[in-house]
Amino acid sequence: MTTLKIGDQAPNFKAEDQDGMLRQLADYAGKKLVLFFYPKASTPGCTAEACDLRDNYQSFLAKGYEILGASADSAKRQQNFISKYELPFPLLADEDKAVITAFGVWGPKKFMGREYDGIHRTTFVIDENGVIEDIIAKVKTKEHASQILK
Repeated sequence: MTTLKIGDQAPNFKAEDQDGMLRQLADYAGKKLVLFFYPKASTPGCTAEACDLRDNYQSFLAKGYEILGASADSAKRQQNFISKYELPFPLLADEDKAVITAFGVWGPKKFMGREYDGIHRTTFVIDENGVIEDIIAKVKTKEHASQILK
């Protein structure tokens, strides 16, 4: 779906997280960033994915990674998602879809025979210089950490 490729400079995003704090790519300069896009907070697949990343969070930190989630959910919905599942990382409330669009993960989807526009579950691994190191388009929600940390 995305037109971004490994080796491309990551889009210089800017969006508010669940607490209204502005987050941007520059905040992660010098660090590796796992930026995962998911369709909707607190739905089964998204919960499995976020909880797998939560359960492996210390492994990410040990390898120098920060984690940031993003969806078009409101800040309140993101905050509820974090509270309910004790997620240790921030979630972007990208309601205007600026970050989602910049990364090219919005588009036509099919679910149970129905077609609609939505977020394609995609993860970008961005290096210390803001360059895309990996793109995971076929996310295994229950084993996502191992896909990233391979």
